[in-house]
Amino acid sequence: MSDGHPRYTISVAAELAGMHPQTLRVYEARGLVRPRRTPGGTRRYSDADLAELRKIAALTEHGVNLTGAELVLGLEKQVRELTAMIGQLQAQLVQAALEQKQAVDSVHRSYRRDLVPYIPPNHPTPRMKQDPWTSRS
Repeated sequence: MSDGHPRYTISVAAELAGMHPQTLRVYEARGLVRPRRTPGGTRRYSDADLAELRKIAALTEHGVNLTGAELVLGLEKQVRELTAMIGQLQAQLVQAALEQKQAVDSVHRSYRRDLVPYIPPNHPTPRMKQDPWTSRS
């Protein structure tokens, strides 16, 4: 379960993330993780915070420094936000297309079916020329 409910103290969070509590303090100071605070000022980490800590650990194990990890986490957040925005825009596009189709259908329903084009009686109508190859004289 990856929710934002703060439930772990710094020592428990550090143990679950496989880090030293001082490392969590450094990450907080750098803005990489933002645990909530109790009214008394005690840090409380959520499952979402632990997931972030594990991502940071994986990145640093692969040679990414903390600045790079911060950039990666920021880009991941931006991708999530843009993906959500794309979903919203797609929903708006579908809604707009539906509304436009309904408007077009309404216009089509308003046409008078009893009206037909008027062709005057002496109106020259084009006649097809006979094909000289198929006509016999």
